Amino acid sequence: MGKKHQQSSITRFLLNALALVIVTLIFRGIVITNLFSLIIAVFVISIINVFIRPILLLLTLPINILTLGLFTFVINGVLFAFAAFLVPGFFIYSFSSAVFGSILYSILSIIFSNIFS
Repeated sequence: MGKKHQQSSITRFLLNALALVIVTLIFRGIVITNLFSLIIAVFVISIINVFIRPILLLLTLPINILTLGLFTFVINGVLFAFAAFLVPGFFIYSFSSAVFGSILYSILSIIFSNIFS
């Protein structure tokens, strides 16, 4: 792995952490208690998005087609809540917070990666 790729990965990780902090500031139903939980939460969300999300999207393809892709928001919310379940110090108090928080997290991640890439 080259130095530029490592720097890009670290920058992306930090930008995703910033996105998660902004999400917790906007939604009262999403709480991160400390910096360690933030770091672990970003790592877990990244792992879930790389390994679990594609499999779930493939398995739910028929319902996703029927709902014209709207079921993807439900999947993202469930995976966001699953990350909160796995990480101590990361709490999501309602499903709506999980869905809307995951949408905002995705939007912010896209914006940050476009600005800083």
